[in-house]
Amino acid sequence: MNTFITEIFETHKDEIMQYLSENPGGFLATILIIFLITILLLGFYFFIGWVCLKISKKIFASIEKKKGKKIHIQFAESLVKLAIIIIFVVIPLGGDKIGHSLLGSAAVLAAVVGFAAQDVIKDILAGIQISVYKPFDLGDRIELPDGTSGIVERITMRHIELRLIDTIVLMIPNSTINTETIKNYSYDYVPRSVQFSFPVDYKSDIKKAKQVIFDAIEESPYSYPGKKAKNGEMIYGPVYFIAIDDSSLCMKVTVYFKPGTATEVIKDDINTRVFEALTAAGIEIPYPYTSVVMQK
Repeated sequence: MNTFITEIFETHKDEIMQYLSENPGGFLATILIIFLITILLLGFYFFIGWVCLKISKKIFASIEKKKGKKIHIQFAESLVKLAIIIIFVVIPLGGDKIGHSLLGSAAVLAAVVGFAAQDVIKDILAGIQISVYKPFDLGDRIELPDGTSGIVERITMRHIELRLIDTIVLMIPNSTINTETIKNYSYDYVPRSVQFSFPVDYKSDIKKAKQVIFDAIEESPYSYPGKKAKNGEMIYGPVYFIAIDDSSLCMKVTVYFKPGTATEVIKDDINTRVFEALTAAGIEIPYPYTSVVMQK
């Protein structure tokens, strides 16, 4: 942009100097006009950039609406935003002069890339690899080598945002997570499952207890018919009378749920519902008794 203004001045230099010599009092007015023209050109240039950002946002929103929130789509959106900012902000503010300055020389540029921008470039390249090969996607539940697990919520050019329990968000650099061995509990969107054991009293009606537990699980908004029946129909996991324990009859069931649901959430909801359902049905949940015999 600065070069553009300079070229205009050089092209009409003689006319401008002649006008100033003939109108000495018009110098201030000329400077003011040049300043206003520069501001208008810059404003127009930034406006075009703002329009491009808005159009880009709408395009990617439309793509996400059709294909869902995908990690490669979100990363591509970040790259496009960066390109627009460089074209419509950095260059107008003198980016064209950087290449002619000392900082624009090959040696200094190599040093900057090698030291100051090393981590940034590593994260961007790692982000490209993650978005292309997709070891996980937005909404997937993953577990890190240290046992930390959460839902992948967002990817930027620098990091992955992983939402943990209690709304805690963990920021992990792309280059770090790209080299880690992670567990993806949502890969290919296979339903996840967790097993529950529910003890009931010896005197309980076994069929009734099994039905009460099954109904409570089916009513949960988090449970999912993830078991395939012989006819191919997807059903909820059945409740089994699995063992006669020391003080109770053990009922066991596998509960299936969608990948985006946290394990803690499904356990809390199912345990609460089954406990309340068994209590309401008059089925006792026993606890162990200890008889102490004392000799004289």
